[in-house]
Amino acid sequence: MRNESMVIEFILLGIPHTEGLETMLFALFLSFYIFTLIGNLLILLAIVSSTRLHTPMYFFLCKLSVCDIFFPSVSCPKMLFYLSGNSRAISYGGCVSQLFFYHFLGCTECFLYTVMAYDRFVAICHPLRYKIIMSHRVCAILATGTSFFGCIQATFLTTLTFQLPFCGPREVDYYFCDIPVMLKLACADTTALEMVGFISVGLMPLSCFLLILTSYSCIVCSILQIRSSEGRRRAFSTCSAHLTAILLSFMPVVLIYLQPTPNPWLNATVQVLNNLVTPMLNPLIYSLRNKEVKSSLTKVLQQVAFLPEK
Repeated sequence: MRNESMVIEFILLGIPHTEGLETMLFALFLSFYIFTLIGNLLILLAIVSSTRLHTPMYFFLCKLSVCDIFFPSVSCPKMLFYLSGNSRAISYGGCVSQLFFYHFLGCTECFLYTVMAYDRFVAICHPLRYKIIMSHRVCAILATGTSFFGCIQATFLTTLTFQLPFCGPREVDYYFCDIPVMLKLACADTTALEMVGFISVGLMPLSCFLLILTSYSCIVCSILQIRSSEGRRRAFSTCSAHLTAILLSFMPVVLIYLQPTPNPWLNATVQVLNNLVTPMLNPLIYSLRNKEVKSSLTKVLQQVAFLPEK
């Protein structure tokens, strides 16, 4: 793959039309990145330290937090590096790694949201059989499957992109290596590959979204059959956080990869929101409306606060 390419490194030009704003963007993105890491680490600690949260729902939430730690780490450290005045160069291998891990973690999260919707479907529509259906073995298989199929999708898209020859130019008009900008730099006809990639990138989220929609259609029907208003409120409350996270995750994919005429500045802005803001908001979304998580988080923060006194 690399022998066919004359380019051994690329230059990341960053977010379009932001010249002269490097210092402000560095401070802003660094803040987002730090809050993302801290928020998701606290969610992990809260779930691991509380036996009440050792259930399938929080097991999948744990994996989502792990993905939300690594997902922004694919592009953010390099972006912060060159925004602080350092080199914008990225090696060929580094570019391949960025594209692979971005789509691997993104696809894994997409499959994970689908699995979490199925978990809520079983919990609300089949509560008496929940522990049997969502056994430890089933949860482990589903969690492993999200990473396995995410890896297959990312491998396919990365191979599809970097089988092309790159002989110049080497300026990537973006802040990280992604499929649309890399295809523009290829020294070959990419029409067929663009179509295959478009179908692949579009088909996977669409399939996941339809499965999620099916799960929640059944959930809504079951909730409407609950007689007590308190029971309906609690059922809707357990699903609202997941639905909010789904909308924040799927909308950027639609805007970036399925728009007829790409807009570089819009794409970069939406991608930053997807890479940094959504992973930062997920801990808030899942904790603010969940008393058990808030209680466990309070205990974790109290332990951290009193740690120096021990």
